[in-house]
Amino acid sequence: MSVAALKITIIVLFIAVVASLTSGLVFLIKDMGVAESKRTVYALGVRVTLVAALLLVIGYGIYSGKLSNTAPWGDHRQTATPVQH
Repeated sequence: MSVAALKITIIVLFIAVVASLTSGLVFLIKDMGVAESKRTVYALGVRVTLVAALLLVIGYGIYSGKLSNTAPWGDHRQTATPVQH
């Protein structure tokens, strides 16, 4: 999987998580008086599955080295400085 495909997959999964969160809220509001409705529970199950997939994709990206920290403040390598006695 290329870096671009990995980033697109992460963005799509994140948007899907937000959409599932929104649908769960809509189902919760619409089904307030209906005791038999399980749409909110199903939306929660979908959201948990999408978040698990998102974490797996991010974990794969970090493990494979395709997602890395390129921010200047993230470089924690120390340069060799001569020790003076």
